[in-house]
Amino acid sequence: MQKRPRVVVNVGASVDGKVALTRNALLMHQPSSELWGSMTPEAPDSVAIDVIEVVRQQYGCNAVLEGSGSLVSEEEIPAQLPTYDGDPIGLYEDFLPAEVIEQRTPAHMWFTVVDSRGRVRWTERHENWDALVLVAQSTPADYLGYLRRERICYLVVGEERVDLSRAVAAMGTELGITCILSAAGGGLNGALLRADLIDELHLTLAPALVGGLGTPSVMDGSPLAVGEPPTRLELLSAQTDAAGAVRLHYAVRRS
Repeated sequence: MQKRPRVVVNVGASVDGKVALTRNALLMHQPSSELWGSMTPEAPDSVAIDVIEVVRQQYGCNAVLEGSGSLVSEEEIPAQLPTYDGDPIGLYEDFLPAEVIEQRTPAHMWFTVVDSRGRVRWTERHENWDALVLVAQSTPADYLGYLRRERICYLVVGEERVDLSRAVAAMGTELGITCILSAAGGGLNGALLRADLIDELHLTLAPALVGGLGTPSVMDGSPLAVGEPPTRLELLSAQTDAAGAVRLHYAVRRS
């Protein structure tokens, strides 16, 4: 039986475990991006670590995973899409056009987004990156039609929502992905945790406190059941710098 792809989570947080400044402020937008960056001042002994390159060298990582909430805030109303007026049945099959798959090289990475509600509008393309959307049977037909017109690959992996275990397995069997780096927020990372899909964690703590009830944290989502044990970790490395940032690398212990 083929092993599923390795899943490595890479996340930056404040010392109190927050991964954003407020619930609905996307870090890629100003002023949140600048404020977040200011939490970790430059230090003469700081060493920039490109985690994507690290896991690519170590495990052949060829996919990055994000949740739609990292790209579109809950308050944002996405642009309306044209109504799909064809037979929708065929839309609910995986869409992996040959012209995308065949042109890929080992340097290409899959930029993968979990988006069963069809909220992300793909307005940018980047060299050596191909978009992959994880959708479900509940995803609107208008959105799947839009993805097909834009020649954006997608996998149908779930009924009402994306089944992450199915999604990770399909990324391996259908696309040959061997390692996935999650750069997602607390909601998706928490779902990966509950599905027992996380193998390693790279955690960078900025010397700052954010606070705030409901502010996204490193691992959000459903709580542990009564009597259910937490996931245990093994520390692989730890680094600090003069500015007070801490870089931690853990492996998940399953024995």
